[in-house]
Amino acid sequence: MGISGKIYSFLYLRGFKVWVSYRTQTILTVLGWVLPVFTYYFVGTSLGNTLVAEIGVKNYVAFFTIGLAFQGYVSSVISTISQRLRNEQLYGTIEYYVISRTGTLGFLLYSALWGLLLNTVNAVVILTIGYALGANYHINIISTITILFLLIISTLGIGMIAGAVTMITKQGNPISLFFNTFTNLLGGTVFPITALPIVVRYISYGIPLTWALEGLRGSMLQNTPITSMLNIVEILLIFDVIVVPLGVLSYNYAFRKAREKGSLSEY
Repeated sequence: MGISGKIYSFLYLRGFKVWVSYRTQTILTVLGWVLPVFTYYFVGTSLGNTLVAEIGVKNYVAFFTIGLAFQGYVSSVISTISQRLRNEQLYGTIEYYVISRTGTLGFLLYSALWGLLLNTVNAVVILTIGYALGANYHINIISTITILFLLIISTLGIGMIAGAVTMITKQGNPISLFFNTFTNLLGGTVFPITALPIVVRYISYGIPLTWALEGLRGSMLQNTPITSMLNIVEILLIFDVIVVPLGVLSYNYAFRKAREKGSLSEY
């Protein structure tokens, strides 16, 4: 099977067809995209522009819309990889991927495609609702694509680490929990990190999403050119150079250990 066939299989057959076959889950997923937008919209309007301005935010709808739209890339990709590994263990088909030409690393990357596609739809929906609620976008395409690409690369690396933990622990994954839950608190998703205590703020600087959201707000709301955000690009590149090799090494190590112990299909 060629690359196009694998993309078709992972995106359409294993991704889209399975997703839409569980209609209740599909509806709940869409509601999970939409409801937080209105929740934070009414939080912002109830606080008032003066109070929101005191935390350094000029347009709160635009601020949290960008945050919610792109925080989803982090949680969606990491969740998809870990959940796909878990499902294949439950189905008893994980060993098939080990001996297939796709290989374990190919399995991971192709699995991430569905998470990326699903969250792209999620981001478009959130940005559209945000626009209807008053967010004005002045998008610099090159800056936005560059920063989003660097964020996705680092997220793939983190997803590999989360997948490695899933292979070892089977259940209970602190990596997934942290990046799915705490990035909303620490990554500047719905409020600026300057509102955090100084110690916690330093932790947020260690998360790629924090820098990516700062860059995306500049590129999508203020049309900031990439030349004015080279410091953010450099920081995201450093994250990529560190996290991706670490993810590949940890993922291959976990698979090798699981095969040696004969626990690959245990769940």
